[in-house]
Amino acid sequence: MEILKVENLTKVYGKDSTKVVALDNVTFSVQKGEFVAIVGASGSGKSTLLHLIGGVDRPTSGKVYIEGKNIFDFDDDKLAIFRRRQIGLIYQFYNLIPILNVVENITLPLALDNRKVDSDTLNELLKLLGLQNRKNHLPNELSGGQQQRTSIGRALITNPALILADEPTGNLDTKASDEIVALLKKSNKDLNQTIIMITHNMEIAKFADRIIKLEDGKIV
Repeated sequence: MEILKVENLTKVYGKDSTKVVALDNVTFSVQKGEFVAIVGASGSGKSTLLHLIGGVDRPTSGKVYIEGKNIFDFDDDKLAIFRRRQIGLIYQFYNLIPILNVVENITLPLALDNRKVDSDTLNELLKLLGLQNRKNHLPNELSGGQQQRTSIGRALITNPALILADEPTGNLDTKASDEIVALLKKSNKDLNQTIIMITHNMEIAKFADRIIKLEDGKIV
């Protein structure tokens, strides 16, 4: 089942002498439950692509279909709601709320949506993340790997259509990086979660089912 379809996606910044084509007519699709890595050098367009797929930015032209819906048909308010419910975002620098503990950070998307937390789901997720003994800790009381696991939990808690991971191991040492990629792979297999991961590290990209390489805004 096709869960994501990117069609002729283009993003241009500036014009005339300052014109920069960050993404150039990109087309591909992703099946439900697939783990895809997007690789490329700095400036290749991979972060721009991820932001467009996640509805964080709008394209110059082209379409992004998630579960058959062109997300750019939504106005900004509807797009924000769709993104909160259907897109799980994992960032390089965690983006945790410093005054909230692990459980509060993980369940924040549900709180913003006025949805109740299912305790069984939460406990299973804490077990998957290996954070049962850290659930009441604040971010500054956690290691980098534990903070990133918390951010993964925040992305998974809504059972979104897509998990988008932007250099999820870029701020971690080798051991913690391996643990995070293994956790993403486990959530992909055990929860049938569809994951699109940006990375410049080919060794990490090899964990994915498929690798898409970008150069100068184009798939090569």
